Amino acid sequence: MRPHPEICQSKFRPSLKGRVNHSTIQLFNHIKTNLKGYKENMEAVVTNKTLEKLKYDMVRAGLVQYETLEQAQEIADARNINIGQALINSGVLTEEAILKFLEAKLHIPYVNLEDYTLDKNCLRMVNFSDAVKYRIIPLFKIENTLTVAMADPLDLFAIDKIIETAGCSIEPVISSQSSIMNKINEYYKPDIIVDKIFTGGEEGYDWREELHSEDLSDSHIQKIIRAILKQAILEDVHEVIFQREDSGLEVNFKKHGETMNKGNIPLVLAASFTAKLKTLAELDPAVSEVPQLGKLSFKVDDIAVVTSISTFPTIMGERVFLKIYKPPQALNEIIRNEQNLSIIRNALSKPGIILVCGSPLSGKTHIIYSLLIEAAQGNRNIMTLESITKYNLANVNQCELNENIGFNMDKAARFIEFQSPDVIYLEGIKTKESFEYFSGLVFNDKTIIMEFLANNMEDLRNKMSLSDFETLKSIISCMVFIHSGDSIEVFNTETVQKYLA
Repeated sequence: MRPHPEICQSKFRPSLKGRVNHSTIQLFNHIKTNLKGYKENMEAVVTNKTLEKLKYDMVRAGLVQYETLEQAQEIADARNINIGQALINSGVLTEEAILKFLEAKLHIPYVNLEDYTLDKNCLRMVNFSDAVKYRIIPLFKIENTLTVAMADPLDLFAIDKIIETAGCSIEPVISSQSSIMNKINEYYKPDIIVDKIFTGGEEGYDWREELHSEDLSDSHIQKIIRAILKQAILEDVHEVIFQREDSGLEVNFKKHGETMNKGNIPLVLAASFTAKLKTLAELDPAVSEVPQLGKLSFKVDDIAVVTSISTFPTIMGERVFLKIYKPPQALNEIIRNEQNLSIIRNALSKPGIILVCGSPLSGKTHIIYSLLIEAAQGNRNIMTLESITKYNLANVNQCELNENIGFNMDKAARFIEFQSPDVIYLEGIKTKESFEYFSGLVFNDKTIIMEFLANNMEDLRNKMSLSDFETLKSIISCMVFIHSGDSIEVFNTETVQKYLA
């Protein structure tokens, strides 16, 4: 395949002028070997920083009208996408047109990474956190120049950072953000997996032993994360909080409503620790001004465990909250009383509301996932609306709400009926309107599974005495109250009405 004409022009690498010809030939041969399908596989390569600096040049070049550009900018701002993608989505410009414009304007070639083989020896020159943060990946090095693929080649902060860490000069080429992230996941994958955790014979385990080890490798922070998770598992803790203080990042375990300090991560490691934790959860480590929600998976004694990760900005810095979820079990492994099991199965088979109640960390989600597994054994359309899915369930259509794109509970409520669900699980309904709407679905032959926070039975009765819950109470077909892991009470329609009357 013929290389792109830009590659053959001296303007591609002006920094090579005056160098030994052998190096130049090496460079061109390397790119010709790896650059495949250029015209056939063009991708969107634009980011905000690059096109923000060049968008009016597109007007001067006659690619787009000024008014159209301003409209595209409004769409990009509203939808939280880059202006190039807004132009492409609206059909004003093609990816190829934008790509050729950037190449001609910046004198930087495009490299399609789909079939590209990187020099793995160069990966150590750009650590995983920086690669994700700046959307950048190293390709190869010739003499003292490292060629890197960038989604945003005009990001001078990124270039300066990589020069500082790599200790050599940088030569950028343009690649799409998605292809760079795919290559990062492919080549850095061993670095982003939380190692398996074993819990046998570890009494008195303290994660700070890992913190104070003499390990200075790039994986040290990841080992610290693993050590903290291991201690939480050993102490049967399901909530871990990282909170910024003047001295660094405070590590807290929360159990039975009590918060316990378990040490501090030094200030010098705090930013790197938070960035690594966020990238493990596939969150953006470069974003700290708005909340983010993600999850990571790891194994504990060969059992898959999922942890949700929530970040939240504070005046001291980001607060990171971890919640560890046990894998779901079959319903008959939790509800061993045959009569109670029969009540629940009967409720799952007909319209009505199944209410799962309990205090924080009582195991409501664990029970609900078991209910969904039970319901999925029949030939029914089961759908969930969750802030984040904890485990993937077979034959269940699990939906994650996403406020960033406007997919919230209100929008989901307006459209979910068009999917004709038989069973719906709703996580964390807070408003009277939502309660009334989803309660009303029972009259359309839907089975609704809801969770309800109540510290004890008296607390439940007091809350349910409010007029807002009158309709809800009348159509409860089954209620499961979790007193503790070993004490679960099940109510049928008659006993619910008597107790909550």
